[in-house]
Amino acid sequence: MLDRKFILENVAAVKQNCRHRGVAADVDSLVAKESQRLAKLKEVEELNRRANEVSKSIGKAKDEAEREARKEEGRRLRAEKEACQSEHDTLDGAIRELQAAIPNMSHPDVPIGSDDKANLEVRRGTAEVRDFDFPPLDHVDLGSKLDLIDLEGGARTTGHGFYFLRNEAVLLELALQQFIVTKLIGKGFTPTITPDLAQDDILEGIGFNPRGPETQVYSIEGSNLSLVGTAEITLGGLYAGVTVDADQLPIRICGISHCFRTEAGAHGRATRGIYRVHQFTKVEMFAFTLPEQSDQVHQEICDIECEIFNELGVPFRVVDTATGDLGGPAYRKFDLEAWMPGRGEGGSWGEITSTSNCTDYQSRRLKTKFKRKGEKGTHFVHTLNGTAVAAGRAMIAILENNQQADGSVVVPEVLRKWVGKERIEPKSA
Repeated sequence: MLDRKFILENVAAVKQNCRHRGVAADVDSLVAKESQRLAKLKEVEELNRRANEVSKSIGKAKDEAEREARKEEGRRLRAEKEACQSEHDTLDGAIRELQAAIPNMSHPDVPIGSDDKANLEVRRGTAEVRDFDFPPLDHVDLGSKLDLIDLEGGARTTGHGFYFLRNEAVLLELALQQFIVTKLIGKGFTPTITPDLAQDDILEGIGFNPRGPETQVYSIEGSNLSLVGTAEITLGGLYAGVTVDADQLPIRICGISHCFRTEAGAHGRATRGIYRVHQFTKVEMFAFTLPEQSDQVHQEICDIECEIFNELGVPFRVVDTATGDLGGPAYRKFDLEAWMPGRGEGGSWGEITSTSNCTDYQSRRLKTKFKRKGEKGTHFVHTLNGTAVAAGRAMIAILENNQQADGSVVVPEVLRKWVGKERIEPKSA
């Protein structure tokens, strides 16, 4: 969340940022309640001071009657103080709720707009959009003809939005993981396989709503655990409540996890197949940095995503995400959108990765801090996340862009040593 002092000192800028993001946060109410809280805090401190004075004076009483009177006065003052403290704490809790609803500030260069139509294209990958000399199929038809994706089986066993991968699709997903984890280790990332569950306070710290009607998260009844929608949650929670030395930063970690999302209301041609599903596998990058490092590390993560998909030979573009399309914790976000020939009518761009600089918005909730040698006090780290690969969407882009007229699909060269073949051929009847 944003620092409360920052909000109070920058009310106009915070309100304008909320308008740009389309967020109806009640900043004025927060300011008013903070004024009430401070007044109540002064009452608490004054009552505590008076109670302490009375307590010290009991021994100086002239007689038993005066001693009892002073004790009674002390009890009355303590009771008043406790009542004021309760009112103060109630106000503080209400302020924290209002504070949590206020999004992060936006980078000055972020395009202003209400939705993804205002996203700004900033660059393209090295692979060009292919001009097919035959009608290209989408990944659903390719997956059926090549016996790679079983949507009907997933629906029978688990429900709509779940699927089985089969045959070379399994090898392709595992190859993507091997290729990317090997690359990230070379970039200084520590590899992990994270839990698929996290405590709700960790989800809240990262910026996910684990409960309630608007949640996109599956929660576990009778517990404080929820299935994670991304390894960003578990990787970010890894240092919750921890203070690190400044010279340890940046810390770069990557995590393989399953991701679970309710995806309520997601329907239509563009979401057909495995583009928007309830479970998928992802390799996530996460970094903890000093404040002055985060912009540079954000660019580095974006560059790694570009490098991955350039080597996979997938045509893509990078967009600077507009204010209205930013998630609450993000200060700035870059999306990679791949060209998917089978998406929509005639093909379109579809998001395959994103990377966000969340500055100290998440770390303030998670209490992840750093300490500089020779300095008093601690400071909040900056946190960044980036998708190295969401396996399903990467597979869509690979299958659709590499399909051939004879119905086969060429395997990207960098994956062949793990897939074990250069081409996925149609299965014989």
